[in-house]
Amino acid sequence: MLTDINMPYMNGFEICKKILELDANIRVCFISSADVDIEALREVYPKARNTGCFIKKPVTINYLAKRLNANLD
Repeated sequence: MLTDINMPYMNGFEICKKILELDANIRVCFISSADVDIEALREVYPKARNTGCFIKKPVTINYLAKRLNANLD
């Protein structure tokens, strides 16, 4: 799953928590143009490897694909 962190009504962390309640095996990758507290990210998504599941915008489509593929391996 790829989700932006800053969204109206429900942020990416809240979405992540709800999705993981349904299936704890789903891999999550967060994207944002803002700086992110990596420790807060790890609390929500403990499977985070360092900053492997966070992508800082703006990105090219090639970079996005490369990071998502790396997160799936």
